[in-house]
Amino acid sequence: MSVVHQLSPGWLLDHLSFINKINYQVHQHHESCCSKNEPTTSVHLDSVSSFGSSTKFIASDSITKPKNDDGGNCEMFIQKYIFRSELFDITKPYITSAIHKECQQNNEKEDLMNGVKKEISISTHGKKRKRSVGFNQGELDAMEYHEKIRGLILDGSSQIIQEGLKSGFLHPLSEKQDKCNEPITLSFDTCNLSELCEMAKHLPSLNEMELLTLQLMENDMSVTEQDLFSRIVENNSRFTKMITLMGQKYLVPPKSSFLLSDISCMQPLLNCRKTYDVIVIDPPWQNKSVKRSNRYSYLSPLQIKQIPIPKLAAPNCLVITWVTNRQKHLRFVKEELYPSWSVEIVAEWHWLKITNSGEFVFPLDSTHKKPYEGLILGRVQEKTTLPLRNMLPIPDHKLIVSVPCALHSHKPPLAEVLKDYIKPDGDYLELFARNLQPGWTSWGNEVLKFQHLDYFIALESRSRL
Repeated sequence: MSVVHQLSPGWLLDHLSFINKINYQVHQHHESCCSKNEPTTSVHLDSVSSFGSSTKFIASDSITKPKNDDGGNCEMFIQKYIFRSELFDITKPYITSAIHKECQQNNEKEDLMNGVKKEISISTHGKKRKRSVGFNQGELDAMEYHEKIRGLILDGSSQIIQEGLKSGFLHPLSEKQDKCNEPITLSFDTCNLSELCEMAKHLPSLNEMELLTLQLMENDMSVTEQDLFSRIVENNSRFTKMITLMGQKYLVPPKSSFLLSDISCMQPLLNCRKTYDVIVIDPPWQNKSVKRSNRYSYLSPLQIKQIPIPKLAAPNCLVITWVTNRQKHLRFVKEELYPSWSVEIVAEWHWLKITNSGEFVFPLDSTHKKPYEGLILGRVQEKTTLPLRNMLPIPDHKLIVSVPCALHSHKPPLAEVLKDYIKPDGDYLELFARNLQPGWTSWGNEVLKFQHLDYFIALESRSRL
């Protein structure tokens, strides 16, 4: 279970446990006793050049026991994978040496809020001049919002963290950990999936009626790599499949499906004419650091508003949008985005990021970054909306407390915290996803990012006949 503790203020989650409870088992047959016509358990995509028409996407699986020449069974190897635990080894806050500086900044903030303006010196052409500096309206709005939820986060998280310390899930930082803790360096040679999606736009288009789903079945099948970008790929088996894309290996968990594309190529989702009971959205919001960096792309509010939620949402669909702490984005979701989708806001939740010892990853009152992010929950409103049955009303201002992953923007799972508020065994969709989950359809131009094999550790394999 990813929910370690559930209290009235919210939940303490174990993100790592949620990933590792997924059945990441790949079944492989011993090559020496299987004939050339028998299937393997990998999905392979070879590419000699960037995109060649002759390249093939080989999708196959085998969970049966093939016969060898003597009529016996071939030996089957079962390889199990677990997510790298060191990626959740967050032992110290991201900001430690700057705590005293933060206090000074907070004092300055209070002075400015009271109308006192601080003069600072700026060097210009070798000369120094003084100018008066204050916070802009966006910063003032952010301070006001923070003051409204500060007590809620402080009091609620205190109860949840204390429960985690009592149970031993959270543990005080030892002197050894404090001295030996080193930052995690990630040197994984991952494929640039977003660039791959951009290149895929230049592939010749297929007949839309054929663009339904590509199922990773037990029998051999071979399709062009074009199909990977033009269909929803489904793994309906009980076991994990491994795919190789541009030389990089990715794990596709059981009972999961995905579409690898950018926002201009979402049509395969609509072609399936399937609607979803839950839609989770993690948009690439524009901010100053993203604009300065070429590493991440972002969408404008107009582009986000054009996402076809009305066509993808089932009646009473629960729509959940991750939002940064920038008030401009919060107002946009509440005042423009949700009304344009006929979504009525029902709650606002907060994800609080802590260390393994229960400290906030950033000081709560930091003016640089906050240790929390927001989620806006709403339900699709239609004239024919059916009454909600067997679902509790969604409470407001719940806290989701967890140790964050060291990988950028790897959000905690919501499936278990939502179970009392959504349709059981419904259809669930995540937009702008970077990982896959059993029972969910995931879409995005980096949808396989955190499924890369380098983020997993192979345990000792076992065999059976």
